[in-house]
Amino acid sequence: MNTGAGRLAGDHTGGVARFLGIPYAAAPVGERRFAPPGPVELWAGVRDATAYGATAPQPSLHPTQACLAPLVGPGWVTGDGNFLNLNVWTPDPGTSGLPVMVYIHGGGFMIGSGSAPAFDGTAFARDGVVLVTVNYRLGAEGFLALPGEVTNIALRDQIAALHWVRDNVTGFGGNPDDVTVFGESAGGTSVAFLLHSPAAAGLFRRAIVQSGHDEMARPLGLAEDLTKALAARLGISPAAGAFRACSAPDLLRAQGALLRHEPRPDLRDDNGVDPGHGRALFLPTTGDDVLPDPVGVPSAHARGVDLLIGTTLEEANLGFGADEFADFDADDAVAELAATYPDAEALLARHRLHEPAVTPAQALTAAYTDLMFRSPSRRTARRHPGPAYVYEFAWRSPLHGAAHGLDVPFVFDTTQACRGLLGDAAPETLTHAMHRTWVDFATHGDPGWPRYEGTGKAMWFDADPHLCEDTAPDDIGAEYLPGTT
Repeated sequence: MNTGAGRLAGDHTGGVARFLGIPYAAAPVGERRFAPPGPVELWAGVRDATAYGATAPQPSLHPTQACLAPLVGPGWVTGDGNFLNLNVWTPDPGTSGLPVMVYIHGGGFMIGSGSAPAFDGTAFARDGVVLVTVNYRLGAEGFLALPGEVTNIALRDQIAALHWVRDNVTGFGGNPDDVTVFGESAGGTSVAFLLHSPAAAGLFRRAIVQSGHDEMARPLGLAEDLTKALAARLGISPAAGAFRACSAPDLLRAQGALLRHEPRPDLRDDNGVDPGHGRALFLPTTGDDVLPDPVGVPSAHARGVDLLIGTTLEEANLGFGADEFADFDADDAVAELAATYPDAEALLARHRLHEPAVTPAQALTAAYTDLMFRSPSRRTARRHPGPAYVYEFAWRSPLHGAAHGLDVPFVFDTTQACRGLLGDAAPETLTHAMHRTWVDFATHGDPGWPRYEGTGKAMWFDADPHLCEDTAPDDIGAEYLPGTT
């Protein structure tokens, strides 16, 4: 297999060809750290591509989060040091014209990799798609806002990967003019912002946003405040050279301390809203060449791009503090939400905080589900200048309900690798419906149901998928968007 940087030797598994750990940019070390991705370095001979490559520096999962490993991958794998790599599955490198799907992993912009078991691309390749998964820089490495330096480094990595796909996917049997970019959680949010980026315009034809939206970003000034706070915790100046002199483990410890402990900077905007809601520090930054526009405005760069977007019914059931909320009373719930959102009391009342049948923890997780995911995702759909289709993942796992991330193994047809999250009763009808929908959308731009605009219809994905009226609110938090009037 030939690429622009050299030859590859992959393998065959599950009846498809697989090429793993392929560099798409230069290793982000030395002077390339906290800098835009550089051109991939050429190699001599044939590069072995039969094993996953290195992954981005990231903190380890807490023992209580071990069940998430199938969705986030092996953690920090140093490997050869170049974690700006990707993985390709194809039904046949010798064919041509196949649709291409590029997956951007989630993990709160802090953890994750494209080598997680849930993201195995065999089923997509089996069904005629060239599937690509991508690694990118995380946390401070990907989102520092340094004076005089570039911002949104992680998004620049993703754009570089899309350029690699444009230049090389023909050799894997794919059509570079028929690319669908998709992702979940931070990956879905990344896709939503790529739709807004002039730097990504023309690199993909379709987009799928799972549990993400285009509102989770910080204005440049607040991103710079966060950078200064991290530098202060490290005892360095907020300059690129000083950060490059810090080891990756020291940087991870400092950003972890900043996330867990006070004092940390007030990351609320002028309206009193923190788009990360205390759970995500490092986010995309608006006001640079990658994302020049504020949140809340339509994208001029997404015209002609088909969009499929949706959420899970109970996003905050898993990984967003739900375990911490178990012993909360009503005052605790209000205080928790008020730290990052000014209308906490009213929002929790809307989610039945004071009703006897609803615990404060249930009201709080329901409020976070709508505030952080469902409501902004519907606004993203309404703002999109092209065709937009909406879904809701509503199947309730016996372990975690219809929680954040549980749609992913159904999309990839990898539920067997995620039994610790899903239990033993994942319905095959749901796997077939979701996986087939994603393949059909990438192939034809039509998921099989009406557009959202003008109908308010959404596909309800449970054991018996069916079309219904969308029940997700689209107004929660809308009054605080800087781009709205």
